[in-house]
This record gives sequence, C-alpha cells and structure tokens, in this order.
Amino acid sequence: MDAFESRIDLSELYQTVADIRTEVGKIIIGQQSMIDLLLTALFADGHVLIEGVPGVAKTLTAKILAKTISVDFNRIQFTPDLMPSDVLGTSVFNPKTSDFEFKPGPIFSNIILIDEINRAPAKTQSALFEVMEERQVTNAGHTYHMTAPFLVLATQNPIEQEGTYRLPEAQLDRFLFKIVVQYPSLDQETEILKGHHQRRQIADAMDTIQAILSKEQLAALREKVRQVLIEDKVLTYIAQIVHETRNSKFLYLGASPRASVALLNASKALAALRGRDFVTPEDVQELAAPVLRHRLILTPEKEMEGTTPDAIIDQIIKKIEVPR
Repeated sequence: MDAFESRIDLSELYQTVADIRTEVGKIIIGQQSMIDLLLTALFADGHVLIEGVPGVAKTLTAKILAKTISVDFNRIQFTPDLMPSDVLGTSVFNPKTSDFEFKPGPIFSNIILIDEINRAPAKTQSALFEVMEERQVTNAGHTYHMTAPFLVLATQNPIEQEGTYRLPEAQLDRFLFKIVVQYPSLDQETEILKGHHQRRQIADAMDTIQAILSKEQLAALREKVRQVLIEDKVLTYIAQIVHETRNSKFLYLGASPRASVALLNASKALAALRGRDFVTPEDVQELAAPVLRHRLILTPEKEMEGTTPDAIIDQIIKKIEVPR
C-alpha cells in the first residue's frame, strides 16, 4: 500500500492548500465547506456559482482566493442594463488603419468574479456560454482565446430576491459547482465581530494577503490532479448516480454527461487535496450535491411540496450500492 500511495507526490499541493487556507483565514471566519469546494474547483479547473443571502462573505471569499494566486483578476458587477459587449468586448473603428479593432472586455482575465450574476437578463447571460465552455470569445468572425488559467467565480442571491433572473439551464450546466453558503454559527459570528472591532477596515486586512501560487505552479499541480487514480468500479458508481437522475420520477430534468465528467474531475481534485492519489466512493458522495444540485429540475409537484434537489440527490446516493 505504501508504494501505491507514493505513486504521485502530492506534498507540494498539500502544503499549498494549507498556505492558502492560512491566508483566507486571516479574514474569513468559518465557511470551511465553501473554502474546500473553491479550492477543489481551482485544482479541477472548473467554474463556481456561489449562492447565498447578502452579507455572508460570498464576494469577499472569492476576492481573497483570487489574491492568493499571482494571476490577473477582474470583477464584473452584473446589473439589469448590462449588455454582452460590456462583458466580452466590442469592435471599435480605428481611423488610422481604417479598420475595426477588437477591444477586449473585462472577461479577458485569469480569475473573473461576476458579482450578482442573476441580476442581468438572459441576453447577457447567454454571452457567457462560449467563453465558459470553450475558453474563447468569437467576435466578427475572429476567435480570441483566453489565457490559462481561466476561472469564473460567480455569486448570486437566492432567486426569491427582488430583481433577480433565473439563470438559463445551459449556463448552469457550465458551472462545476453550485455552493450554497449558510449563515455563520453564533460563535463564528462573535469571532467576526471581534475581528471587525480589532481592525479598522477590510481593506487593511486585504493588504496582508500573500500570493501563494503562480500560474506555472497552478498548471503543474493541476497536472498532478489529473494523474490521480480512479478504479473502474468508482467510475461506474459516478455514472450510476448521474444516470439515476434521469430516471427519477421526482425530476423533470436529470443531469447530462457533462455532470459525470464534472463529478469525476472534482473527485480527483478533492482526493488530492486530502493527500490521496486515489478516489474513494466517499469523495464522490461528498461532491454529488455541489456538482448536481444546479443541473436538476424538480417536477412541479415536488417543487410545490418544498422538496430540494439536495434531498433527491441524497435519496439516489442511498439507493445505489457503494462499491468496495
């Protein structure tokens, strides 16, 4: 077993994750689940949708994570009047060359924080389809490729909030995870208040955040994650879970094969973060809800009953035999 476990050297990744946690912990109290999932997505090369009520540090956590990596960072505030060209860029006439030149929009960066993504209408949302899936933008017949790494971290308020739009299913399917952020516990909120009392403002604390990862280091660590081992029976387990969502009488829409690939890649990244070079069924179970919850549509009856996608996912996992 020792030879098997040492097949991939994950010590650098393990130390890097510990250092990033330390930097994030300088400001963020609690929210360990969100931080774990953000780190998993970072090494799995997947976009993240973060949902929660205003004031639970969604945006702040994403900004701190971006600051721990030595890459370009842009923040885009989505509003109801935002146009696709405001995000992707537009062609501008240059009188010197008598031709149009493409002026890249704020999406041309390495880590992009889209704040309140569900405040913009469907036209602007659909502009993100190509860039999120294919890491490129097509304008006037020309294709412009994004520089790696390219990661979209999007926050949204719950759909019941005033002035929000439901995201298109095709766009939701492009997010690796949907993280649901909960309120902090009483003890955690007390610690948050102490932190605010002891320092003057968040901006001062943000100045203390150190960059831990370079582009080159991130690329090398992602390559190690891709080498993480997964047995055929665990691959079958992933396929069974996703396949069962398409057969559930409680779901109007199940998950696509893209969800299976997402669950595979995320499970490998989580295993690596935990210091293992092999995926266990427990990794798959832990990530099933974040990977699947935003890709499923409940039947109207179940929606009226107040059932959640997480509850259906939990039922599916309990129903399928765990490989050993």
